[in-house]
Amino acid sequence: MKIALIGATGFVGSALLAEALQRGHQVTALARNTTKLPAQAGLTVTQADVYDAEQVARAVAGSDIVISAFNPGWGLADIHDRFLDGQAAIVAGVKAAGVARFITVGGAGSLYIAPGLQLVDTPDFPNEWKQGALAAREALRRIQAEAVLDWTFVSPPVFLAPGERSGLYRLGADEVLFDSDKPAGISTADLAVAILDEAETPRHSRRRFTAAAQTA
Repeated sequence: MKIALIGATGFVGSALLAEALQRGHQVTALARNTTKLPAQAGLTVTQADVYDAEQVARAVAGSDIVISAFNPGWGLADIHDRFLDGQAAIVAGVKAAGVARFITVGGAGSLYIAPGLQLVDTPDFPNEWKQGALAAREALRRIQAEAVLDWTFVSPPVFLAPGERSGLYRLGADEVLFDSDKPAGISTADLAVAILDEAETPRHSRRRFTAAAQTA
């Protein structure tokens, strides 16, 4: 496929880039600073500001799918507004380019930890992650109202860390996945496997899913 990838230098995006190229896809990576992405077979780097819908539209035109791992940066004081502004520009740009299929990575905060209770609303949710998690929850609410794009929203599990690629994972929907009595986790490499599998064989059209490491 021809994949347009947003956030290719980031925590999740870099794993997505590696997985997509390993599978032989043609990847166009959008970057504000193109020097951050070294030349690789199958990779085209295009300069674009993801806060500008017109630039996004030009960069993703002709793609089969757009995968976004956009995050403005956890250290930003205004991450909530920056996240939503960027997400809105990306969605508008993808629609203007006429690319129907869109996968976007959000946070775990909007997953339900108990009936009627989302993780971000629990008393012990870390303050340093809260504004970004609230923005990702709002992004999910907005994309759920989207009538044009064939979208999929991906929520990582509670624990996400660098690690080996096993190629194995299990899927969930709107609830936090657990390992026994503890919230589950996954490596960024295996989350990328789950996302690229979804890109190649869609199973969550206009739905959210989560993924965690396969248990024994």
